[in-house]
Amino acid sequence: MAGRIEDYALIGDMQTAALVCRDGTVDWLCLPRFDSHAIFAGLLGTEEHGFWRLGPAVPAGAEPPTANRRTYRGDSLILDSEWDTPRGTVRVTDFMPPRDGAPQVIRIVEGVSGRVPMRSALRMRFSYGRITPWVHKIDGRTVAVAGPDSVWFDTPVETYGKDLTTYCDFTVAPGERVAFTISWQPSHKEPPGLPEPEQSLEATEEFWKEWVAHCTYHGPYREAVVRSLITLKALTYAPTGGIVAAPTTSLPEHIGGVRNWDYRYTWLRDAAITLSSLLRTGYREEARAWREWLLRAVAGDPENLQIMYGIAGERELGEAELDWLPGYESSAPVRVGNGAANQLQLDVYGEVTEALHLAHMTGLSRNDYASLLQLKLIHYLEDHWDEPDEGIWEVRGPRRHFVHSKVMAWVAVDRTIKLIESGDVDGPVDKWRELRDDIHRDVCEKGYDKERNTFTQSYGSQELDASLLLIPQMGFLPPDDKRVIGTIEAIQRELSTPDGFILRYPTAGDDAGVDGLAGDEGAFLACSFWMADDLAMIGRVDEARRLFEKLLSLRNDLGLLAEEWDPKLQRQVGNFPQAFSHVPLIDTALRLTASGAYGG
Repeated sequence: MAGRIEDYALIGDMQTAALVCRDGTVDWLCLPRFDSHAIFAGLLGTEEHGFWRLGPAVPAGAEPPTANRRTYRGDSLILDSEWDTPRGTVRVTDFMPPRDGAPQVIRIVEGVSGRVPMRSALRMRFSYGRITPWVHKIDGRTVAVAGPDSVWFDTPVETYGKDLTTYCDFTVAPGERVAFTISWQPSHKEPPGLPEPEQSLEATEEFWKEWVAHCTYHGPYREAVVRSLITLKALTYAPTGGIVAAPTTSLPEHIGGVRNWDYRYTWLRDAAITLSSLLRTGYREEARAWREWLLRAVAGDPENLQIMYGIAGERELGEAELDWLPGYESSAPVRVGNGAANQLQLDVYGEVTEALHLAHMTGLSRNDYASLLQLKLIHYLEDHWDEPDEGIWEVRGPRRHFVHSKVMAWVAVDRTIKLIESGDVDGPVDKWRELRDDIHRDVCEKGYDKERNTFTQSYGSQELDASLLLIPQMGFLPPDDKRVIGTIEAIQRELSTPDGFILRYPTAGDDAGVDGLAGDEGAFLACSFWMADDLAMIGRVDEARRLFEKLLSLRNDLGLLAEEWDPKLQRQVGNFPQAFSHVPLIDTALRLTASGAYGG
């Protein structure tokens, strides 16, 4: 049975990632890319769908023990887990070396004290648990083959097969180290080279040490910020610069419900705000790589801008359901692909333009096509900004005139005007100033409820939406505007959980609401960070700090956050770890540090 979402640790190589539970089980791994089929899909099913457990041996039928301690090794993505057993203490180090050849998961067992019996149980199931591979040995190496894929298992320990599972039983004494490695290779190619676990461990440590050294943030929340930055780096697909929203699919927003989506793709919105956080903390190379990815993905067709693409810029992301998987804690369906790719979300134009603007303002080397793309996006918005869309939350109900979408269309025009005013490009600046004013006027007239002194989710709606918290952050209105303050206070009243965290918008329980889906969801962590930002901006800095530190307390023991927090179950829900949670954590820490709003 899979653990709670917060029980998992992330390891990765900037091309894919694995989730390791507290009991030493890898329950999720897609090879060779984030969006490839999983070879371990136990997270969304049962052990029959693939897993790799490595930990102290237990009697048959007994539950495997959870680690007594676990931590990342310094500022890295190397996981150390320790078990205290009646026979002694043992440590398991899990990591994926930044790729130079075949993708690898390496696990090193080290005896700390006593003599500890250990067991490795490896059950590979290809195609999300549907296909049992042919497992055999070649030159003393164990290999699992199915169709185009092969996975090679290397260890000095003797292996044996039982119940379609590969086992190793061994004992470690103090100072002894035993390594286990799986490596992926196309099945038609020669076997991958023999792994070198100790050299790979040393190189991986050095990689993260050098990468973290570029961080320019040295404020009071540095530990949380650096861990979030490492997580964002881990979600970056190194060959192209694309950034996945999360490394998982179908972890539910509501346990037992249907709000289960595939996040292993690059949303322009999520990637754009990720880029802004990286730029603000000194990571210009990642920002440059993402900009190049964007230009390739959009190509010469900005009029057909998608809200999301594959990690190499793929456009076809057809959605399907895997009916052989029961889902995480029976949360079905399990989905792969994402039908939202074809939605109209006008806010994306604003997020992309804001990211390009920030890159320009922070001195990222000029790219003429990036500037040309920005101009083309505004030419498109001239004719389409006043259309209804599906909005930031990708509703599957009817299109609406979402206020946030209109605000972000204003942002796109405003930042492009600034680009023209800088003298770097030419454009119809007077015409677009008029367009900017028209959008602003339209939002203030049709998206604002004078009686309640709050902006609303969409034109003519009575509902609120936490995306309205971005109005002052984007500069649409100043923080001291009474309409901004009224909106913040209304969201606090109507969209807060008892813990003080923020829901995205009202859901309809068993009925289909504005998003076209039945069921509820947890508090959206990004929105809760936005609230902390807004409170700081309107001068309520102590309240902002308290909310921010409550949000930090929701992180698991390794500093990781999913998409949402279930206030009833008091647990993390949604895909994990989630870029859209870690980015606003960084941004809020920067804002609070700048304001001095921290207890120190």
